[in-house]
Amino acid sequence: MKKQKFGFLLIMAMLLLVISACSGSKEKSDKDTSSKNDSKSDETFTLQAGHSLPEDHPYHLGFLEMAENVEKRTDGRVKIEVFANSEIGAERELTEGMTLGTVDLVVSSTAPVTNFVPELSVLDVPFIFKDRDSAVKVLESDIGEELFDKMNEHGIIGLSWAENGYRHITNGKHPINKPEDLKGLKIRTQENEIHIAAFKELGALPTPMAWTEALTGLQQGVVDAQENPAIVADQFKLYESKQKYMTLTGHVYSVAMYMMSQKAYDKLPEDLAKIVVEEGQKAGSKERDLIIEMEKESIQVLKDNGVEIIEDVDLVPFQEAVKPIYSKVEFQDLLNDIIAAQE
Repeated sequence: MKKQKFGFLLIMAMLLLVISACSGSKEKSDKDTSSKNDSKSDETFTLQAGHSLPEDHPYHLGFLEMAENVEKRTDGRVKIEVFANSEIGAERELTEGMTLGTVDLVVSSTAPVTNFVPELSVLDVPFIFKDRDSAVKVLESDIGEELFDKMNEHGIIGLSWAENGYRHITNGKHPINKPEDLKGLKIRTQENEIHIAAFKELGALPTPMAWTEALTGLQQGVVDAQENPAIVADQFKLYESKQKYMTLTGHVYSVAMYMMSQKAYDKLPEDLAKIVVEEGQKAGSKERDLIIEMEKESIQVLKDNGVEIIEDVDLVPFQEAVKPIYSKVEFQDLLNDIIAAQE
């Protein structure tokens, strides 16, 4: 009888040890989970944000406001360091960095992201948007959401739609009032097939090159012209690079995006990640407002430095001249959806 009693007590003791161990393990697991999602934790996080333009550009100013708001709302637990002028990479490198998790936040034109989401190239079609309001309406509709969803598949979170203004033509030869004035003009373009095709239709000689090379090319006369928003022409002082004339063609609404790496999102506690996303969703609207304001100022600066601004331009002949490239656009359904959404 004593042996049976001793055996029973031994079994009970072992059971208590097992229950105690399991309970301790569960408490540790719960503590770890709580720590990961607890905004009261002392752990801090630093995110790196990059872009390719100067510190006084709205890209940068939008990021600075986002950084200030994030730090305030997270009680200093999340800090965002903003790097301008391609300091941590040009747009292509920054975009690739997001997919690898080496860059946390980026504001960029759509061009480098088309390497992952080729559908974005449709946004570069000349004169595809009636005006700025129409562009924003389209981008903030289901059409824009679907494009952001495609970016998610590559580890990039689209936060908000921004812009780099309307692209205009500058040159050092003569005023451009109609498409015929572009005939034979050597114009620097981005390495963008749609842009190149459009300028060929206009009779120009498009010469794709990196922007750093373009500045030298303009000064040395390798190219006669270029096309960019007025802010870029101002900030890079293109009037010192033989650019005497600017024609306000507004041929492309230069779409940009504030983006976040999925890997950066995942390393943050859930409540902090939510705050970063919320502030990133506000950045695009703020940046667009700054662009509109600064665009006017930049045109005045160019005028003050001797650039002749051709403002009263009949855009219909330019629009008709580039129409043949519409049929060559790869994603016809998306192109038609964008056009139909503005009717």
